[in-house]
Formats: sequence, structure tokens, C-alpha cells
Amino acid sequence: MSCNCSKCRRESSSWNNKTRCNGCICDQLRDLRRGTEVDVFLSGGQILEDIVFKRFDHNNCCAFFNDPETEPGSTLIVDCQKIDAIRIEAD
Repeated sequence: MSCNCSKCRRESSSWNNKTRCNGCICDQLRDLRRGTEVDVFLSGGQILEDIVFKRFDHNNCCAFFNDPETEPGSTLIVDCQKIDAIRIEAD
């Protein structure tokens, strides 16, 4: 029997958003503090150095970063599932 109430739909939607973006890196980005400087190691071998974390979108698995050194004012958007590793810069 399926529940069709608004509470069930909200809970189902929340559960789907949490499980849609799977993996260690996606989990780390969910909790990463805005403004944290990181290096991102992409699945294809490219490294994005000294970029600043802006936010993580749970609905589509996109992580948003700024690159103040190379492209000031620009926004870099990366699928968290395409990231192999992140290095969190020391303060």
C-alpha cells in the first residue's frame, strides 16, 4: 500500500536526494564549510587547484566552486560523482 500524503512525499523526496548523490566525495561536500579552499582531483586526471567551495546542490549532485586566482568572478560547477578526491587546504 502506497502513502500519498504530503508528509510521505516530503520524506521520500528527502531520502531520494540523500541517496542520489552517492560516494565519499559527495558525502564530504554535503558537510564542507562554505569558503573552504580545496584542490579537486577529477576522474579524468585533471586537478583543479586552490579553488573555493561555494555550495553543494543535493538535487543534482553539483558542487559549485570559485576560482579566484585563474578566473576571478567565475563559477566552476562539478558533478560530485566525477571527483576522485579533494584536498582541504590547511588554514
